[in-house]
Amino acid sequence: MSQQYSSVELIGDETVRHFTMAVLLAALTAALSQISIPLPGTLPPFSLQPFGMFFAGLLLGPLWGGLALALYLLVGIAGVPVFSNGNAGLGYVLVGQGTGGFLVGFLVGTVVAGAVVHRGTTPRDRRTVSVPVQVTGLVAALVVVYAIGVPWLSAVTGLPLTRAAAVMAPFVPFDLLKLGIAVAIVEGGYLAVR
Repeated sequence: MSQQYSSVELIGDETVRHFTMAVLLAALTAALSQISIPLPGTLPPFSLQPFGMFFAGLLLGPLWGGLALALYLLVGIAGVPVFSNGNAGLGYVLVGQGTGGFLVGFLVGTVVAGAVVHRGTTPRDRRTVSVPVQVTGLVAALVVVYAIGVPWLSAVTGLPLTRAAAVMAPFVPFDLLKLGIAVAIVEGGYLAVR
């Protein structure tokens, strides 16, 4: 007596592919955050962390890109030194150096960028998205990051809001430069999603 078995696909290939990309982008964000330059006083470090947010939003959309940055944050909160300059822990996010708002902003910014670029929760073929739409999504993400990060920095450090904004203003041109580099890398196919 022979028995026949049929395979049942519990999780689709697309889901596995997107989850794998989210994990890889979380790891990439952790690696990029280690490339940072500590700055004196209350200034947050100059780091390459925003690239993680940019890539996640551009490549994976709001759901899977958000998952990538959520994984990155959760690993850091759990104590793995994945934040800039090897920092970690819930205390660092809440009150450490006043930069926790920017970390939370990266998560929310990824969701916003992904929603603008992909116009839905499911990632669409990036080749169908024009460069101006990609840039618009990433600029919106940066606005969100600063909208959350600057008041958080002000609250934690005791700086007046306008002073905190002035402290962060020199970072804006560098973040816009990173944005342009991120779009060029993705457009060049150097982080192709297959």
